[in-house]
Amino acid sequence: MASDAVMETSPAGEFWQGVRLSIPVVVAAGPFAMLFGALAVDNGFSVFEAFLMSAAVFGGASQMVGIELFGHHVAPWLIVLSIFAVNFRHVLYSAAIGRQLAHWPLAQQAIGYFLLTDPQYAIAESRAQAGRKVGFVWYMGAALAVYVFWVLLTVLGAFFGRLIPDTAAVGIDFLLPIYFLGLVMEFRKRPLWLPIVLVSAATSILAYKFVGSPWHVTLGALGGVVLAVVLPPHRSGVGERP
Repeated sequence: MASDAVMETSPAGEFWQGVRLSIPVVVAAGPFAMLFGALAVDNGFSVFEAFLMSAAVFGGASQMVGIELFGHHVAPWLIVLSIFAVNFRHVLYSAAIGRQLAHWPLAQQAIGYFLLTDPQYAIAESRAQAGRKVGFVWYMGAALAVYVFWVLLTVLGAFFGRLIPDTAAVGIDFLLPIYFLGLVMEFRKRPLWLPIVLVSAATSILAYKFVGSPWHVTLGALGGVVLAVVLPPHRSGVGERP
């Protein structure tokens, strides 16, 4: 028991604990990294350029949007705006998780925000909700594993992606939505969880129909944020008799 406690509090233990948490993310996101590499080459990118985009942007959905727009020779300003629309949710993630990272030095915060993705936010917020400190070593264990595999699998996809004639037929496009659903369900015990999820989903669907992609991602998130601001905060025991 004593050795387990030491393992959990030692830097090495914290790092590998984060790595273990990242394994489902790597499994779910890996096929999409390979798909991006294959699409990048199909749209005229070299293998190195595909690698560089994954290493510098590190945002799966925005990379997919960007590569499709590059392939259709869309104006650069529109590509930048579209990528910003998809990634705007990361502004909300940063605002929410910032209080947990505030005790880090600025350089570490900059690295942490660069590596902040949807699942990284979810596991960090879950850890904070459980009353545990979000340390830099633990955070990097979870984030670096995903980052390294994302970049490496992008390169593999760029090299070998053309060997898969129809990636949709394999069904890999279903893995990531299922994983994200699991992330959302992790927060189901929070106050107002269900109405916020329903409003976000409805807003996103309506935005997709009437505004179009990729704006439905940002508008769906904002719909949930607006509802959370409008509704009164939940307080235990309000309206109950002692």
